[in-house]
Amino acid sequence: MNLYLVGYRCTGKTSVGRLLARAMAWTFVDMDHELVTEAGIPIEEIVDSRGWKYFRERESKLLQRLSQATKQVISTGGGVVTVPENITIMRDSGKVVWLHASPDTIAARMEANKSTAGQRPPLHGNDSVVEIEEILAERLPLYDEAMHLQVETDNLSAEEVTESILRWLESQ
Repeated sequence: MNLYLVGYRCTGKTSVGRLLARAMAWTFVDMDHELVTEAGIPIEEIVDSRGWKYFRERESKLLQRLSQATKQVISTGGGVVTVPENITIMRDSGKVVWLHASPDTIAARMEANKSTAGQRPPLHGNDSVVEIEEILAERLPLYDEAMHLQVETDNLSAEEVTESILRWLESQ
């Protein structure tokens, strides 16, 4: 079994993923980091040079490879759920936890973490609250379809989110 963390950008997937992997003594995998390592260039450059379709294809191939192993906490890209087969892969090979935050919280976190801007290229032209609301409206049904558990992260620390997930896993 693997544990997949899904959700929009800046909802805590990487921070919580690292904490969960450490607590569970599992391997942590950040899919965006893996894609950048494989390509040798930032995600923004991949998207600029080859487009979102190409990026999503590479992301899906990586997910398929990762799903063959077990005992991994996998921080997925925010749009991994936009490919229906990816939802099936994740649900068939593990548990899926949706980390959810409000558009205002996401925007504030993005603003506070400018150093990762290149890892999070704009999807509709800018990183405004309006864009976040638009993308979330498209993805909410997909996150809902994919998830086994939803955790609201707005007012919780990464440690609190981790504890919540660990308690849920123990009850399974």
